[in-house]
This record gives sequence, C-alpha cells and structure tokens, in this order.
Amino acid sequence: MYFKDKLVKGRRYRYAVKSARLPDGRVISLEKIYKKETKKELEGFFERRETEENFKYVLENFGEDSIFTEDALRKIEEMKLGYRKILRKLSRQSLRDLLDRFTVNFTYESNALEGNSLTLKDVAIVMFENASIKGKDLGEIYETTNSRVVVEMMFRNKFEISHDSIIKMHKLLVKDTGVVAGYKKLPNFILGRKINTTPPEKVYEEMSKLIEWYNQNREKTHPIKLAALFHGRFEQIHPFEDGNGRVGRLLVNVILLKSKYPPVIIRKSQRLSYLKTLQDFDKKYSKNLERFILEKFKETYRKFFEVYIKYL
Repeated sequence: MYFKDKLVKGRRYRYAVKSARLPDGRVISLEKIYKKETKKELEGFFERRETEENFKYVLENFGEDSIFTEDALRKIEEMKLGYRKILRKLSRQSLRDLLDRFTVNFTYESNALEGNSLTLKDVAIVMFENASIKGKDLGEIYETTNSRVVVEMMFRNKFEISHDSIIKMHKLLVKDTGVVAGYKKLPNFILGRKINTTPPEKVYEEMSKLIEWYNQNREKTHPIKLAALFHGRFEQIHPFEDGNGRVGRLLVNVILLKSKYPPVIIRKSQRLSYLKTLQDFDKKYSKNLERFILEKFKETYRKFFEVYIKYL
C-alpha cells in the first residue's frame, strides 16, 4: 500500500493505493481517498475490495450453480484471501511450523483412510524424530516418511497435472513399500464399489483424456469443483496397483494450491461419507462429491488454518 496525490477538478486529494492480483494473473489497482484512517482501517478496506474483485471475477468466469452459489463463492474467496493473509503474516519459523502441522495431519488422515494403523503421535515421531515405532509394520513407516517428502514438494508447487508428474508422485509415495511404481500392469478393483476400474492396457489413454479435460476446464470451472470432478474420475480409473486414494487426495490439493486456494484434509472419521460420495459419482451423480469437497475445504480452513493463527 502506498499514497499518491491526484488533482480532481482543480482540487488536490491524497489517495491510498494498493495492487491486487486476480485469479487469471492480472494485477489491478485499488484506490481510496485518504481521510486520516489508521493503517488497520485501510488494510481492512482493501481486503474487502480485493475479496469483492476476486468474487466478481469468479462469478463472471465460473458462474454459480446449486452448490457453488453466489453466497458460497463469496465465502470461498474470503477464505482464499484469508489464507494468503495468514501466510504473509507468519514469520518463517511459524510458517514452517504451520506446514509441518498440516503435513502430519494430512498424512495421518489420508493414510488412516487406507488402513494405516499409525496414530497421529506416531506419524509426528516418524516424520520429525526419524524414528521407527515398535510393533508397527515397516511399510507403514515408509508410507509416512514418503508422504512428508511429497507433501513438502506439493507446497513448493513441484507437481503438475501430467503423466510424468502424477507417476513421479506415486513413485515417491510407494518407495520401499513393495508396491510397483507407475501405472498398473495387472487389473485391480475397488472394495465396496460396484464399478469396474480401467484395465491396464487402457490406463494411459484414460489418464490422457482426464488430463486433457483438466486443461480444457481449468479456466472455466471453479478450482474446488474442478478438483472434485477430477478426483472422482481419477479414482474410477484407479491407475496404480496401490496408492490410488492417497495420490488422488494429493492431486485434489495440487489443483487447489495451483489456483492459490488452501488445501483440504479428509479425515478418517469421514470415511463412510467420503466413500458414499464416490459411489454416487460412479452412478453419474457428481453433486454429492462436489458438496463434500467444498465442505472439507471450508472445514479445513476454519478448523486448521484459522485456529492456528488464532492461538499463535
């Protein structure tokens, strides 16, 4: 934020000015006649204006529907800018602590959804004390240490929605676990779901279609909706021998972070609801999965990021 003087109809006015970046990368200039407001008051004004400009962009370019209503879109943009504000506000050490906490929570919940028996405390010990847990399967330990590497790379924007990047993510996740890395060579199935996964010989073709769909829709579909629909189709393809759920949930966050939205955590306590929305997606009803991912987005922001900054 800075100040500049302008002549308007022969009178000199002082303006407070702040730049704001829209979702498409364009930078716009926001201005307000300065009336001796405090710095905090001016910051609040510009935060509201920036939220409004981003909301207008989202509404015009993505549109609204029964789930992504006008009110929901406005709240999402408030959370997006709130997340950016949190990141800017933190010291380097506090930011490192926040990302470490997210990594532990995300890894614990995502792995637990797949049956990993490590507790949240176990995950923290494995990740940050580089220690094994007595009586625990070595494969579960490697799943945890591998996840830390991948989540940290995700926050550094090291992954794309491409064949090479998705395969690389899988390779890093399953390192030393005994799982064959890369697209599957043998058929697999999804326990509890009445759908046939893509046969091995068709995986590359179907993943190519999914990646192309993502690229065609990333500028015209809201990123949260885009992430949900991508996730549903990815899980149907089930391109890997094992690790499809963990890769799929990471890709949801890759899509969100690329559009500057905060990431989500799907908790093991929500497993039944989560699986039900994927089953509904199999029946060509995507709205429940869209609604579920949106709810987890809002819940993660409020119960993880907002809570962290509140108690800092």
